[in-house]
Amino acid sequence: MITQTLSVTDAIRTRRTVRHYRPDPIPPTVLDELLDMVVEAPSAWNMQDRSIVLVRSEQGRRALSEAAFGQPQPLEAPAVLVFVADPHAWRGAQSDIAERAVANGAWNEEFRAMFDGRAEYHSLSERGLLRENAVKNAMIAATYVMLAATGLGLASAPMNGWDEAAVKRAIDIDPESDLAIAVLVTIGYGAGTPPHPGRRPRPQTVFAERYPTLS
Repeated sequence: MITQTLSVTDAIRTRRTVRHYRPDPIPPTVLDELLDMVVEAPSAWNMQDRSIVLVRSEQGRRALSEAAFGQPQPLEAPAVLVFVADPHAWRGAQSDIAERAVANGAWNEEFRAMFDGRAEYHSLSERGLLRENAVKNAMIAATYVMLAATGLGLASAPMNGWDEAAVKRAIDIDPESDLAIAVLVTIGYGAGTPPHPGRRPRPQTVFAERYPTLS
């Protein structure tokens, strides 16, 4: 295991969206540690209905840059992670998830029975919220990878300006597939650290008990 260079608190405070990168490759051990940490991200019912496609080839990164309307990050960064959300992952048996959780003492048989029943997912399906649920889980994983990258001395940039069909084609997914592209995250060694753009004062965005009603 590679020692993190920063605490979680410091990683949160120092992370920046970095759009330009040095050509330095990411050492395999560092990349492996990063991927090990991203799969630790939680998901609803531990369904793990998100996948991460690691793109390092020049051809693949160029295709992602083109899918992102020419943004430079995928071309400059040595690695791009594409977070894919699967709205229909819950329809499979997923017995390995339940068996591992029971064996680890994390779930009892009652909880496993609820998992097997999928009542919450049937409700999401009826309300048309399966895609939204899977994308939420993928975004949690993307947040994990950005903070983990910062802790490992790497820079990152979440990307949300791209054509979904083109991104799918770049990673060999049928554009007509129900799989959703949640976000792209570029990873590498930043060519400088941009200044913090600042955030609104906490009282403007954090409220006690109730959301303030607009007058």
